[in-house]
Amino acid sequence: MYRLDDFMKDIERRNPAEPEFIQAVREVVESVIDTVNDNPRYIQNRILERITEPDRVISFKVEWEDDEGAIRVNRGYRVQFSNAIGPYKGGLRFHASVTEGTMKFLAFEQIFKNALTTLPMGGGKGGSDFSPKGRSDAEILRFCRSFMTELYKYIGPDTDVPAGDIGVGGREIGYLYGQYRRIMTENTGVLTGKGFGWGGSRVRPEATGYGTMYFAENMLREHGEEMKGKRIAISGFGNVAWGAAVKATQLGAKVVTISGPDGYIYDEEGVGTPEKWAYMQQLRASNNDIVKPYASRFKAEFVPGRKPWEVPVDLVFPCAIQNELDEEDAKSIIGNGVRYVIETSNMGCTAKAIEAFRDARVLFAPGKAANAGGVAVSGLEMSQNAMHRFWSAEEVDRELKGIMKSIHDECVRHGRGEDGFVDYAKGANIAGFIKVADAMCDQGF
Repeated sequence: MYRLDDFMKDIERRNPAEPEFIQAVREVVESVIDTVNDNPRYIQNRILERITEPDRVISFKVEWEDDEGAIRVNRGYRVQFSNAIGPYKGGLRFHASVTEGTMKFLAFEQIFKNALTTLPMGGGKGGSDFSPKGRSDAEILRFCRSFMTELYKYIGPDTDVPAGDIGVGGREIGYLYGQYRRIMTENTGVLTGKGFGWGGSRVRPEATGYGTMYFAENMLREHGEEMKGKRIAISGFGNVAWGAAVKATQLGAKVVTISGPDGYIYDEEGVGTPEKWAYMQQLRASNNDIVKPYASRFKAEFVPGRKPWEVPVDLVFPCAIQNELDEEDAKSIIGNGVRYVIETSNMGCTAKAIEAFRDARVLFAPGKAANAGGVAVSGLEMSQNAMHRFWSAEEVDRELKGIMKSIHDECVRHGRGEDGFVDYAKGANIAGFIKVADAMCDQGF
């Protein structure tokens, strides 16, 4: 029998100075520990110990030359956490905040997110402390070539399939794939998020934002409501926020905020026109990491140095980065009468914030469920590559919508309490854990 505190003490001892990873492990183990203790097979096979230890953590040096001819050195990582149900799958993040601990937390979360999609994908994550911000295209190209020259040794279409993440968009995926192709002299599905003309999938750029709105639509329907007419607060202004704003508008809701490190935009008219969506993409492509120019362009209000969670809305979607929504933000959201919080960034809410939502009976959807649309379409891209064919946008969107409904329904099945309240975080953790744990038991030690 496992005791949570004893298990977590051992996790903390073995993973010092990795608070995000410890937070992610605790959040999952708290949810599944009773399920484990009720299943002698899981105890006998030491599933908790095995599933919280990565298969391998790969760290490598990335040397590249800047435009002045100076040699630069960054660190690269790939954490291959679990391949019990399929090849390792998860994004690459290029950002100054990247550390080994960050990659471990993201790879751990990816295990259960991928399992929830029902597609055969394991969990992995990687990246570098290199930031594309302020770098020329030529510098980014040289960095990507150097990064892939090290990474290619550890990946493959049936081994480990990276994708994009923060700082890694279509441009970076193109440069990375080009270098892989040169080294391996083959065209395979080794990366997802590729351009549609060379192996990519329709709907991939929009997939995470689309998926989170499909998940929210199912949440509302489960509780006797609909998306039409709802006011929505979103953080961030990149691909995820863009896709979420587009799909929310299509479903009849109004997105009234986006945000950046410099503050947030309040747009009472709604971030709901093709011109505004195009400008969001233009802002992201500029690498300036600010949203203030949107205010003057569209006569909206810019609130410097603050987060959008103080705006009264019906639904809240953190779409930026881990732990962006803390306990004080949660109190503000609760005070405004918000009933639904849909975590769209990876672990976008702190543990205290989630606890506050649970205590206030606010329905909270965790990122591993709500933002699984991106990796779901990546999985569909892998399938298309394996079959050497392309699906239409309508086909991919239909599959995505069905996957997000399935994820929602599994969360409800495992998360509904005796009083009828749905703990979506608990449901997602249990559903994802059972699938991976059963595969590990079936395959033996």
